[in-house]
Amino acid sequence: MSTPVTLLCGELGAGKTTLLSRLLESTDLEIAVLVNDVGAVNVDADLVEARTDLSTGEEVVALENGCICCSLGNELSRSVIELQREHEFDHLVVEASGVSEPEPIARQFVRGPAAGSYDPNAIVTVVDARRFHDRFVDADSDGEPPAIEGADGGGTRPLADLVLEQVEFCDVLVVNKCDLVNERERDSVVALLETIQPRAEIVATEYATLEADSLLDAHRFDLEAATDAAGWKRALEDDANRERDHDHGGHDDHTHSHGEETSHDRGRDHHHAHPPERYGISVDSYHRRRPFHPERIVALLADLPPELVRAKGLCWIAGREDQAITMSQAGDETALEVTGRWIASLPERRRERYRRGQPDREWDDEWGDREIRLALIGRDLDLDALTDRFDDCLLTDEEMAADWSTFENRTPTAMGESTVVADERGPS
Repeated sequence: MSTPVTLLCGELGAGKTTLLSRLLESTDLEIAVLVNDVGAVNVDADLVEARTDLSTGEEVVALENGCICCSLGNELSRSVIELQREHEFDHLVVEASGVSEPEPIARQFVRGPAAGSYDPNAIVTVVDARRFHDRFVDADSDGEPPAIEGADGGGTRPLADLVLEQVEFCDVLVVNKCDLVNERERDSVVALLETIQPRAEIVATEYATLEADSLLDAHRFDLEAATDAAGWKRALEDDANRERDHDHGGHDDHTHSHGEETSHDRGRDHHHAHPPERYGISVDSYHRRRPFHPERIVALLADLPPELVRAKGLCWIAGREDQAITMSQAGDETALEVTGRWIASLPERRRERYRRGQPDREWDDEWGDREIRLALIGRDLDLDALTDRFDDCLLTDEEMAADWSTFENRTPTAMGESTVVADERGPS
C-alpha cells in the first residue's frame, strides 16, 4: 500500500516550519519528515528535530546545500525510497526550501522512482499575509523583502515570481500571520489569492495553528488539475476559447498579421474576465499577431504600473523568430525566458506533423503560429491604458518591412536562457 505524502511549500519566513511542528505535535499518526534547506546549515531540520524530540534525527532526512527540485532531485527519490525501506510510518511530509518550485517535486512522486511507493495527498503553500499584502495588494507599500539567491548561488529568478509560482501550483493555501493584518487587508489577500489560484482551498490562520487532519487528510492532489489551475492559464484558455467560438460562428477573423490593430480590434480580444470585481481585482488577456519591438518592450517592462500584479504568457519579439519567449512578471521584476520554439520555425516535415496534430491552431500564411498572448492580473489597474502601452511596443508597418536584426536586442536566444528586467523605480 502506498504512503500518502504532503508537500509543504512557501517562501522563507512564511511559517512552514512552525506549521510542520504543530502538525507533528497534534497528530497520532507516525509521520516521516524530509526537510530541505539551501544554506550550509540546515536550520529547518534542526528546528524540527528539537521540537518533535527526534533527537537521533533518524527520521529526518535533511538535504543540505541544494534544492530538492533541482540539483538534488535524484537524491530526493533515493531518500524517500530508503526512508520507507528502513522505517515504518503512516505519512510523509516534505518541507521544501523557500526557493523551491513545487511542481518538479510533485512530479517525482507521480512519475519518478518513488511513484509506486507514495501517493501524493496535497501540495500546501504557506503565505505570510502581511508580506503578501504589502508586496502584491498595496501598491504604495515598501514591504518587499530582500532578494534570495537560488540554490546554485547565482540564479536570477525574481523572488516575487517564485512566490507566485508556489501559489499557482498548490491544492491548499494557508494564509498565515493573519494577526499582523486587519480584516480588510486579510480579505484583500484572500481575494487576490482566489484570483491567482482559483482551485485551491484557502485557510486563514494565526501562528500556523491548524488541525492536523485538515492538511494530512486533504486528498486534493491532482497533477493535471494543479498544472492547469493557475488564474493566468485560465485567462488565456478562456481567451482562446472565445476566439474559436467567434471564428466558428462565421464572423470575420479579428486577429491580424499585417496592418494596424484598431480600437475595435482591441475591444474584442481585450476581455475583462471573471473574478472578484470586489477589491478592484481584474483579470484580462492581451492577444496580438504582430511582434514586440525588442527595445520598446524592454523599456515598458522597466516601467510597468504598480497595480499590475501578474503578467504571464508567450511573446513574439522581433529578431527572435525561432524563439517562443515566456514573459513572467511579478512584483517589480519581469523574466523573459526561451521556453520553446514556434512551430513555424521547425523544419517542414516536423512542422506539418505538429499542424496535423493540432488542426484548430491559429495559423498565418506568413508568420505561422507566432503571436503574443498574455494574461494580466491587476488590482485597480487601468487595463485600457496598459493595453495601449503594449500596443505602442508592437512593430509599425514600416518596421515590419525593416531588417529586424538591426534592432538592439537584449532578449534571450537559447533554450532556458533568461533576461530579467527590473522596474527602474525599484520595489513598489
